[in-house]
Amino acid sequence: MNIKIIALGKIKEKFLKDGTDEFLKRLTPYASVEIVEIPAIEIKDEHLIKKVLDEEAAKILSHIKPQSYVITLEITGKMLSSEDFAEKINSLTNDGTGEIVFVIGSSWGLSQKVSERADFKLSLSKMTFLHQFARLLLVEQIYRAFKIIKGETYHK
Repeated sequence: MNIKIIALGKIKEKFLKDGTDEFLKRLTPYASVEIVEIPAIEIKDEHLIKKVLDEEAAKILSHIKPQSYVITLEITGKMLSSEDFAEKINSLTNDGTGEIVFVIGSSWGLSQKVSERADFKLSLSKMTFLHQFARLLLVEQIYRAFKIIKGETYHK
């Protein structure tokens, strides 16, 4: 399985980068995971939010193949248990999906254009997280999903 995570902005905090790198390393036996970092555009005038999100959308969408299965992380997305998330990934694998693309927006969210491209909208929680922290949570949950799929033990 090929997994691509498209994320706006770089991880600045060392502890978040170290945690993300650790789970990416753990994922290597299960999937090929690529992280594409797109520079977030700083918004100084809130009247420009839609324009900036659309500019970011063009960059995001340029990294998505037409046949890729796209999961966006959105506050209004569906919340899944770890077991349900594992079943979702397993089902996509069994259906012959070659690539799953996860998209994490900036602190301003995602353009409607990206949201419309999504095959599935996922919410990690009703809580709001820093987008950098959301990346760590996502790679941990992807790792956990593969452990569940393979019937291997992992922390409960």
